[in-house]
Amino acid sequence: MVDEGRVARLLRGVSDRVARLGEAGATPVADRGPLWLDGVKYLLITAVEACVDVAQHIGSSEGFSAPDSNADAIRTLGERGVLTRELAASLARAVGFRNVLVHQYTTVDDTIVMAELDHLDEFDAFVTQVSSWVLAH
Repeated sequence: MVDEGRVARLLRGVSDRVARLGEAGATPVADRGPLWLDGVKYLLITAVEACVDVAQHIGSSEGFSAPDSNADAIRTLGERGVLTRELAASLARAVGFRNVLVHQYTTVDDTIVMAELDHLDEFDAFVTQVSSWVLAH
């Protein structure tokens, strides 16, 4: 059984991070100090991790097959109707981006990180779709 309180806390965390990322994106370039980009990266990483935590919890609680990866946990939500398949695919790619940021598999162009600020609506859609699904179940 899905722990609605836990999911709600995690979703609030996603929403809070997205709000802060939105504020960061609105910061004039001249006002961005040396820690600005590191803060953006951290908030992106933790927003994705919260989405993964939600996906893992729902999958485990609902008895979905064990995912092979965190991206698969997100994709499973798309296959099971918790999320649209399109959103699940997009967020699964975000998991890969998070892995690159955390594990530094390659050097990341900072303009790519900043471009992610244009895709915050995907996190909002995740919160909305998961919340709707939880309420319906």
